[in-house]
Amino acid sequence: MGMAGTGRAEAHGEAHDRGGSSISRDGAPDAGARAASPPPPERAAHGLDASRVSWSAGSRLILDGVDCTAPPGAVSGLLGPNGSGKSTLLRTIAATQVPDAGEVRFDGDDLLRMPRRRRARRLALVEQDASTDLPLSVLDAVLLGRIPHRSLLAGDTDADRAVAHEALVRAGVEELAERSLATLSGGERQRVHMARALAQDPALLLLDEPTNHLDIAAQLAAMTVLRKLAADGVTVLAALHDLNLAAASCDHVVVLSGGRVVAAGPVRDVLVPDVIEPVYGVRCDVLPHPRTGRPVLVFGD
Repeated sequence: MGMAGTGRAEAHGEAHDRGGSSISRDGAPDAGARAASPPPPERAAHGLDASRVSWSAGSRLILDGVDCTAPPGAVSGLLGPNGSGKSTLLRTIAATQVPDAGEVRFDGDDLLRMPRRRRARRLALVEQDASTDLPLSVLDAVLLGRIPHRSLLAGDTDADRAVAHEALVRAGVEELAERSLATLSGGERQRVHMARALAQDPALLLLDEPTNHLDIAAQLAAMTVLRKLAADGVTVLAALHDLNLAAASCDHVVVLSGGRVVAAGPVRDVLVPDVIEPVYGVRCDVLPHPRTGRPVLVFGD
């Protein structure tokens, strides 16, 4: 399973390790005492900003100078046909592969240069069809998301188990907690991987086809979870195949074609025939949804 990170519990321990000395009444340092480090100033949330990212597989250029942003507290959809570079871009943002060029920043911090454990406290990656040969129960798989939040030799705590249980509930798979991961269907595994990512408590959540293998009800439930996370301040970037699901659930979309960004911005501005038809090679009409007013894409003559 691809495990990449979490977040809002940023590394306060790192600040505490620096320590400091207290000051006596006459202004001189009191060498016998340590003052508590002042809390760090709150950092303004800038969201995700990947710029000029390129990556090649041998002689084949997969990402060609990609600029991709995802606003904080929003659900952003990463769209494009098969082979457009969506999965590669997500793995590059998560630093599971190193780009040939470019930089990736989240809230101003360089994710590519960040120590792995600290990065694992900032972001989580849910990969498409992630699998494992380890004989894990569903609960054990979800508890893997807590690893970045505890010391290297520590086992699962009651607090970890409480967080994992909440993640299972939010992902709608709490009844599977004691099942073996190997016995689950593709859709069940997909929701368990989302629960693992939720247990990481990420500030940035990256998902590669999170609705893959899911039926319609489960797809809508998954997107509802993502919207709730965004409302809580999480920055969400999800690669999606279903353009109508993106139109119904996303705030912002980025469209890739041939490893390049061809359009990015609010859903209403980007999911239009002038963008969709040349990228996907299909006739497209856009109608307003009768209840929500959001775009509905109709394909074919």
